[in-house]
Amino acid sequence: MKKVYITDLDHTFLRNDLSVSNFTKDMWNSLSNDSILSIATARTYTKTAQFLGGVDVNAPMILLDGALIATMDKKIIDTKFITKEIADTIIDESAKFGIYPFILALKGDKLNETFLYSEILNPIQKQVLTRYSTDDHLQSCKNLRAMDGNFKLVYMGEEKLIREVALHVENIFGDELKYILAPEAYTQSYFLTILHKDADKSHGIKSVSEYVGFDLANLTVFGDNFNDVGMFELAKTSVAVANAQEGVKKFADIILPHTNDEDAVAHYIKGIAHG
Repeated sequence: MKKVYITDLDHTFLRNDLSVSNFTKDMWNSLSNDSILSIATARTYTKTAQFLGGVDVNAPMILLDGALIATMDKKIIDTKFITKEIADTIIDESAKFGIYPFILALKGDKLNETFLYSEILNPIQKQVLTRYSTDDHLQSCKNLRAMDGNFKLVYMGEEKLIREVALHVENIFGDELKYILAPEAYTQSYFLTILHKDADKSHGIKSVSEYVGFDLANLTVFGDNFNDVGMFELAKTSVAVANAQEGVKKFADIILPHTNDEDAVAHYIKGIAHG
């Protein structure tokens, strides 16, 4: 039975400048003939495909925190949507706190991702949008409303405000939804991601396992943040990079001495290749 390797992207596989070094590409790709390789990320398909040029991925990818499972050639395997009615209610409730979400949604029945955002933005949201300035799937909205197929709603801002929004929305919807509240390393702020209750990396891995037909006993995963904990608990071997959140490291079987900027995943692969 083939071994399986699934890695998070940001602050794990990607360097902080969002690049993948040649060393990491070479080490990762060296596994492709004898292993199942995939990605589990909060990123969209569009961004993931941009970042992974020259990187072998031979199994469906877990995207948007598990709300979308899709292959590199754009075949959709599974989706977990927040309904328009629920998403619009969340938008209206968070507006009471003076903040509006980014909405990642599917437009139509093909893999056509849309990134909706309000014209009313805080400084941190404005900073984040500068990283997407060349993307053609961004859509500014004077009156922000959700679509029929919403993968996730994401709030970014100062910790106190984001925690207040998280508590308020969770008090309304409870376990009907999934909530990820964590620090955001790029902007030194906090983010809240709201998803379908079954949209997470662990559910995504189970979907990929059923589709491909691999045994979880052969699974090794890599990560750094709280949205990786579910797949850490699922995998046979869970590996945290040195720069992982301290609260995440306690769930890892292995904590690497290298950070993402030091090609941590590649050094791990090199180590297992040489015994």
